[in-house]
Amino acid sequence: MRALREYTINACCGKCIAASAGQRITVVDIEGGQVVDFFAESAKNPDELLSTGVTIDCNESLRLKVGDFIYSNLYRPMFQVLYDEVGEHDLLHPCCRPEMYDFFYHNGEGHPNCLENINRSLGEARPIIHPVNLFMYSKISEDGSLSVERPLSKAGSKIVLRAEMDVRLGIAACSVSESNCNSGRCTPVKVIVED
Repeated sequence: MRALREYTINACCGKCIAASAGQRITVVDIEGGQVVDFFAESAKNPDELLSTGVTIDCNESLRLKVGDFIYSNLYRPMFQVLYDEVGEHDLLHPCCRPEMYDFFYHNGEGHPNCLENINRSLGEARPIIHPVNLFMYSKISEDGSLSVERPLSKAGSKIVLRAEMDVRLGIAACSVSESNCNSGRCTPVKVIVED
């Protein structure tokens, strides 16, 4: 019988979830249009962590597609993309944080944010985190300008990853309601871990 664990991450919240090498991790956008900050560290060495920069380098692409790996800062595969219903995920933006809210919206004090939610869930204090922003639609123009558009994910849209090593996931339902990032409102997401 296949072992299955299911987690709901409420809007503007984060959660630590353990996953073992070979397990499948399904991330579901429950209501649609919600970004998920997906971060991880090695269960054996918290200094080995998910790196979007290394992932871009190794895949030679700013986009993830089925079959691609997500790499650690030590250039080792952490996850492989097995299935994807959306096809647009951001590898460029760091976690939202109080300073970001101050810069763009002048409301950083006390604002829920993914940096604190992921750090709190993992028991860490990293000054900046570069997650894979699942379902986030960052549009890159020919002149290099960047705009964040409404996610293309619909209610129930999902992506499935396979863990390539034992990991501790730090996952947050993004807290930005002030822009198109989460379609103007923040909603919960679901994570399923199965053998």
